[in-house]
Amino acid sequence: MLYKLEGIVIRSMDYGENNKIIAIYTRHNGKMSIMVRGAKKMNSRFSSVTQIFTHGEFVLFKTSSMGTLNQSETLESHRKLRENLHMSAYSAYVVELIDRIVPELDANEMMFEQLKASLEAIESNKDPAIVLNIMEMKMLAIAGYLPQLDECVSCNAHDGEMGISITQGGVLCAKCFYKDNQLFRISASTLKMLRLFQRMDLRRLGAIEVKDETKKQLKLIMRAFMDHFIDIRLKARGFLDQMDKYEL
Repeated sequence: MLYKLEGIVIRSMDYGENNKIIAIYTRHNGKMSIMVRGAKKMNSRFSSVTQIFTHGEFVLFKTSSMGTLNQSETLESHRKLRENLHMSAYSAYVVELIDRIVPELDANEMMFEQLKASLEAIESNKDPAIVLNIMEMKMLAIAGYLPQLDECVSCNAHDGEMGISITQGGVLCAKCFYKDNQLFRISASTLKMLRLFQRMDLRRLGAIEVKDETKKQLKLIMRAFMDHFIDIRLKARGFLDQMDKYEL
């Protein structure tokens, strides 16, 4: 049976001498794997559409769990993301989040739109670290661990100084700081950004400037939440860390 799907390539791997298996995140069907026969041949009509980050339309013949690509059309190649090392590293982290955390065949059109918008944002030179933080927050939501940031998780206080408790899953007010000896003391601007991440639609992300110190706090906190609640080793994150050390 033939299926026509719109999707973004989130993983591409060689299979045998001439073939590839790609994973795509589709608009209406969630994450799917596709066999692409002959994709490694020099004259293959499928060689370009199997490139990671490619947004395209895929027609596949499917009789079992994995379909076979029959036709394809590239809608957006995102070639710039693959050719620029900096952009490629951040984009690889975004698609690996989707690949590793979102369940197979779990349809979520809004998440497809967020993935599409995140790649477009990175390609248009919007701050990739902020894009990653927003996507990490969305992954926490999908996994059922969205932090409580609007009020103290212990006493429900809304005002005053707040800190982040990873183990308790959100903010603690100053009166409750004693309940977590590993509490993150954060600035008001950092908390404001974290709250913004929970509401942000990446399709509406404009030019945003964040102080370096705030970005450092955001990175530490989001990584702590991801490590504590999801705990998945991501190859792209290791590469980003190495790249940051080299740039320093």
